[in-house]
Amino acid sequence: MTRAHIFIEGRVQGVGFRHFTRKTADSHGVNGWVRNLSDGRVEAVFEGKEEQVKKMIDACRKGPPVSRVNELEVEWKEYENEFEKFKVTY
Repeated sequence: MTRAHIFIEGRVQGVGFRHFTRKTADSHGVNGWVRNLSDGRVEAVFEGKEEQVKKMIDACRKGPPVSRVNELEVEWKEYENEFEKFKVTY
């Protein structure tokens, strides 16, 4: 089990990125959260099996069809088992 804290830059707000991330996390069995930041980026934390978390990161590198990801920063952290599900936060 692992934890990843990510920051995504590009055209990632107003394009359904948070909904896409939640839906993808649910399908991969990954817990955590996603939110928009005031500087235009999207921030997310993923917890789960390493393979599934890596799939989430790969999905976020592409994003939903109308998004454009210019940069994705990943900080690998120690698994904390903090979340029961994946949610959009504000």
